[in-house]
Amino acid sequence: MEIHFSPELETKLNQAASETGCNTDQLVQQIVAGWLDHDQWFREQVAKGLVQLDRGEFIEHDEVVAGIERLFHS
Repeated sequence: MEIHFSPELETKLNQAASETGCNTDQLVQQIVAGWLDHDQWFREQVAKGLVQLDRGEFIEHDEVVAGIERLFHS
């Protein structure tokens, strides 16, 4: 696979790789792997939240606002 970056992004990538002590290929692989892991986790959390909503497990907007106000006015 080949990926092309703008000159500005390539400069940032080279600098970041230099600062972390790895080459740009390694850094890109680490970044993409981390993003994919996070994306999978996020999608799973959204799916869980939707299931909870379907079961009626949620807090009404007014309750959230009241809780926030108590936090800031305590």
